[in-house]
Amino acid sequence: MSSSGRKHASGEVAGDQPSVPEPSFAERARTLMYLGRIGSLSTLSRKQPGFPFGSVMPYALDERGRPIFLVSTMAMHTQNLQADPRASLLVTRADGEGDPLGAARVTLMGNVRPIAEPEVAKARKLYLASYANSRYWVDFEDFSFYRMDVVDVYYVGGFGVMGWISASEYERAQPDPLADAAAGIVQHMNADHKEALILLARAFAGIEAQQAEMTSVDRLGFQLRLKTRDGVRGARIAFLREASDPAEARQVLVEMVHQARQG
Repeated sequence: MSSSGRKHASGEVAGDQPSVPEPSFAERARTLMYLGRIGSLSTLSRKQPGFPFGSVMPYALDERGRPIFLVSTMAMHTQNLQADPRASLLVTRADGEGDPLGAARVTLMGNVRPIAEPEVAKARKLYLASYANSRYWVDFEDFSFYRMDVVDVYYVGGFGVMGWISASEYERAQPDPLADAAAGIVQHMNADHKEALILLARAFAGIEAQQAEMTSVDRLGFQLRLKTRDGVRGARIAFLREASDPAEARQVLVEMVHQARQG
């Protein structure tokens, strides 16, 4: 996946550590939506006008990152949407550890309407690829596919990391190519290469650490949580080159550890 045409978000600065390239907020939002698959859909209540009505909502994504829903006419959120299509979808990736307000989340706002008949077959295929069990009720007469046409996006990446993303930026972005493998890479590095992470922190971030833990990884680099003599701090380290897949990420990490040991 080429970096041409992509906008990178500024790196988080830890002390005097220089900023390093990071995926843009739009890429992070698309990645989070890709990984999430279940969100909280807020519609405008018919029963209590002006009040938001929240529902747990599975979704699939089309090629533009637009959420696709399979809903029943008996559901309150469907009845609300039939009266007013404006809605928002909140998706978060809390890991069950730490402060939930530090977890990444994204809110999509848009209009949710029935998908036109010529596009239903494609939507059906996308949805069933994510929710195979839906085949048992997908063809019931009271079920139909709806899609959100995104109007605006708000992304929160944790404390102090937040911003608006235009609908066009969101639609042009793509999920990170390491998204599916990231959790495994992080787990492997923390379980089997703790000393290597300390070396990487020293060589590429200029930080002496007693302990190092990888907290995230993407096509451009990775984030470390470091225990130093002065306390706990974070560091963003850029890859030597962009990783287009998990195998390339592994190769780059091997090269970086080798460089760190040589230095």
